[in-house]
Amino acid sequence: MNTFECFSCGGSFPDVSGPVHRYMKSTPGCWAAYGEVLAREYSNPNLMDIHRLTVDTYAVQHPGATDRQSIQSVGFHLIRLCLFMEHNLKAERANGVMLEATKIKTSFVFLPPPDSLGPITVADIVKATSVNEHKSMVLAWARSTWEAWSEHHMQIRQWLPNKALQATIYSVA
Repeated sequence: MNTFECFSCGGSFPDVSGPVHRYMKSTPGCWAAYGEVLAREYSNPNLMDIHRLTVDTYAVQHPGATDRQSIQSVGFHLIRLCLFMEHNLKAERANGVMLEATKIKTSFVFLPPPDSLGPITVADIVKATSVNEHKSMVLAWARSTWEAWSEHHMQIRQWLPNKALQATIYSVA
């Protein structure tokens, strides 16, 4: 089967026809690979602790356009990556901060995507053959993608709802 490079993430995927997301722009093969990864995570409880990282990472590697919905989506997913990567929050602890972030979503501005969105893509994740490999690869994928957006880290940090973040970090679990 022929392969085709995804114009968003740069990964190599089967050249297939099929559906894609409405505003997270990708090739059909890339979207299908992402669906495979999600199905794997949903069907294995041992992978659910890494699931949000998968969703956030895929979303910011497929940032879409300059419309309001795409801008807000990228903003939210980058905020959550910041919470995971810089504040070591787990998904359930980040939820409160994300609820606060919805109050400022209209202030999000378009962040021009970096030329490279990182060396790891969902094409790499779909090849994982064990739970540990999957988790390790998703974490590496998230780190490399977060680093790819480094020119915008200051702006993303400014979007963090600081009171909610401080309450979440310093509250007793």
